[in-house]
Amino acid sequence: MRKVSRSQRPGSKPRTRRGKRPLTKPASKKPSSRQEFANALTAEMKKHGDNHISLLAAIQIDSEPHARTILLKWSRGQSAPRRRESFDLLNRIEIRYGLPKDFFRDISKAQTPSSKAIKNVTNVQQHIVRWHLPDDFDSRSLAQRSEILLWLEQNVLSGSTDFGKYLKRTNEKRFRLRFLQLGDVKIKAKLLDRFRENAGLVDDGGNVVVHEPHEEVPPQLIQEMNDLVKFKRSTIAPSGFQRYSGWSKYTTELRANTYGRFFGAMMALPRSSVGGLGVPKSHVTMALMAFPVVWDWFLAWAEKRRGFYTKYELNTLIDVISLLRRKTGWIRQHPELANKLSPIQGLLTRLDVRKARRDWSGTCETTIEHLRVRGRELRKIIRTHRDSFEPILPVLKSDSPLGEYKKIADEVLKQMPDEHLHPLEVAEAVRTYLMLRFGMHLGFRQRNLRELLICPPGQKKKGELTLRELRCGEIRWSESEKGWEVFIPSLAFKNWDSSFFQRRAYRHILPDLEGLYYWIDEYVSRHRTALLKGRKDPGTFFVRKMRSDRTSPAMDDRAFYFAWRDAIQRYGIYNPFTKRGAIKGLLPHGPHCVRDVLATHVIKQTASYDLAAFAIQDTPEMVKNYYGRFLPEEKVGLAAKVLNKVWQGA
Repeated sequence: MRKVSRSQRPGSKPRTRRGKRPLTKPASKKPSSRQEFANALTAEMKKHGDNHISLLAAIQIDSEPHARTILLKWSRGQSAPRRRESFDLLNRIEIRYGLPKDFFRDISKAQTPSSKAIKNVTNVQQHIVRWHLPDDFDSRSLAQRSEILLWLEQNVLSGSTDFGKYLKRTNEKRFRLRFLQLGDVKIKAKLLDRFRENAGLVDDGGNVVVHEPHEEVPPQLIQEMNDLVKFKRSTIAPSGFQRYSGWSKYTTELRANTYGRFFGAMMALPRSSVGGLGVPKSHVTMALMAFPVVWDWFLAWAEKRRGFYTKYELNTLIDVISLLRRKTGWIRQHPELANKLSPIQGLLTRLDVRKARRDWSGTCETTIEHLRVRGRELRKIIRTHRDSFEPILPVLKSDSPLGEYKKIADEVLKQMPDEHLHPLEVAEAVRTYLMLRFGMHLGFRQRNLRELLICPPGQKKKGELTLRELRCGEIRWSESEKGWEVFIPSLAFKNWDSSFFQRRAYRHILPDLEGLYYWIDEYVSRHRTALLKGRKDPGTFFVRKMRSDRTSPAMDDRAFYFAWRDAIQRYGIYNPFTKRGAIKGLLPHGPHCVRDVLATHVIKQTASYDLAAFAIQDTPEMVKNYYGRFLPEEKVGLAAKVLNKVWQGA
C-alpha cells in the first residue's frame, strides 16, 4: 500500500476542524433538555465523588478509546446521547449510582421544538433533519421554525417533485403482489416501494405500510411464474420448447414486479382506493393475458389512476406480445393454461373461455394484433411523468455541469468531522466522497459501481473469465501504469452487446487528481475496515457501515441508492439557514443522475454526442434520447460558439 503522510492529506485543515456543531445557548431562561441532562449527570458524579476517569474505571470501560471524550461533552452540555452505544453507557452509570432505569434517558429526551420536529419524521429521515436544523432552532420564533421545517419538506425530504407527490398520493394503499422467490432468483422489493416505505406512508388505520405477505399471492400464479422463470433462466430452452431470449436475474426481478402490479390491480376491490377489478384469487392465472378485453381494462385503469399514459404501459404491452408470440412465446406454448380459466363477471364470458380452450393459438394471435394496434396508438400520446432532469436542473443549466456537481464532493471534505472524535463518521464520509468521485470519473450505472470488487496492491488480480462469470468488475493497482485501474468485462454491463463495447472489456486508469489516490489508499487501508467492524469481507470496494449481523456487508441497490441520496441531502443541497451545502435548488436524487451530468457536460464543452456517449459507455442515439438535456436556445448557443469565431477573427 502506498504510504502518504497525514500532513500531505489533500484539502487538510488544522486540527481545529469542526466535529459536532456547538449548541448555541437558547434565549429562554429555562435550560434545554441537553443542559438539564448535563446538570443531572454532573450532580450525580459530584454526589458520589467521581470524576470522568474514576467513573469510567468504575464501570469498566476505561479502555474504550472515545468514552472519556463522550462523557466530557455530555457533562458540558455539548452533546446528548442518541445512539444505542450511548444508552448502554448510561445504563452502566445508572446501575453504579443506584438510579432507576432510563433515568438519564428520560431527561435527555425532553420535548423541545427540535426534538418534536425530529420525532415527526421517519427514523430514516431523522438524521437528515438533525443535520439541517440550525443550532439555534429551539430559540427561534414559531414563524421562523415553521419556515425552516417547510423548507426542509419542500427541498430536502422525499417526495418534493411532482412525481414524488404522485407516489405519495396514489400509493398509500399498495396493491402489488410480491413474489419472494422465483426459481433461483430472490425477488427484492422494488426500490420505489422501499422509497415509499421510508417516506412514512401509512394505511387507512394509521400504520406504516408493509409489503404484502407471500400467502396473498394465489398458489397457481406462483407455480406459473416459477415455470416461466425456469423457462427463461435455463441455459438453453427446455426440451420441446423454443425461446427467443433468456432473462438475467435483474430482468426476472423487473418482470416479477410488473406482473405483480398487473395481477394486484385485477384482484383489488373496485370500491377501494386502487379501483381494481375484484377478480377472485382462485381465478387469477397468466392465461388472462391472452385476452384483448383484459388489456383494454388495464389501459383504462392505468389512465384513470395516473391521468395519462406513460412508457410503462407501452413496455408492458411489448413484453406481453413476446409471451404470446408464435413458436417462442411461453404462454403460446402452454395451451393447458386455458383449462385454468373461469368466467369473470364483466370481463370473460363462458363463450370466451370455450373459444380459448378450443383454439388457444388463435386466441393468442388475435391478442397480439390487438396489442400492436394499441401500441401504435400509445406511441402517439404517451407522456413523461418522471422528469429525471428535474432534481439536477441547477447543475445542468450551468456552463460546466460536471464542475458544478463536483462542488458536492468538495463539500464532503469541507464538512468532514475530526477523526479522533468521530472515526466511523469519517469512514462514511470518505466512502461517500469516493462514491461521488468514481461516479463522476466513470459514469457507470449504479450496479456496476456498487458491485466493483477490490484487489489491493500485492494481491493476485482476478482474470477476465472469472469476472465474466461473476458479472462484475474490479479495481486494482496497476504496476505498469502506476495507477488504480478499473477493469470490467463487457458482459457485466446492461448494454453489453451495444456497439460501444463490441464485446470487449472496459479498462480505465483513474486519474490521480485532487488527491484521489490518497483517499483510495486511506479508504482501502483503514476506513473500509472500520466500516466492516470485524465482519466477513464481501470483497466489494464499497461496503456498509455494519450495525448488525443480519445484513450483508456488501451494498445492495437499496443501500447504495440511499447512501448516494443521503450524500446529496447532506452535502449537495444548499441550506440558506445554516449556509451549508453546495448547490442552490438541488433536489434529492440517486446515482443514475450523474450520467446525465457527464453527458450534458461533454456536449456543452464539445458539441459532440459521440464523445458524450464515450463518457457513459453508451451510443450517441441513447445520449440524444435520454441523457443530453438541452432547450432549443441551448442548442442554438452551441452552434453560435462555432459561427461567432468568424466575427472574432478565429
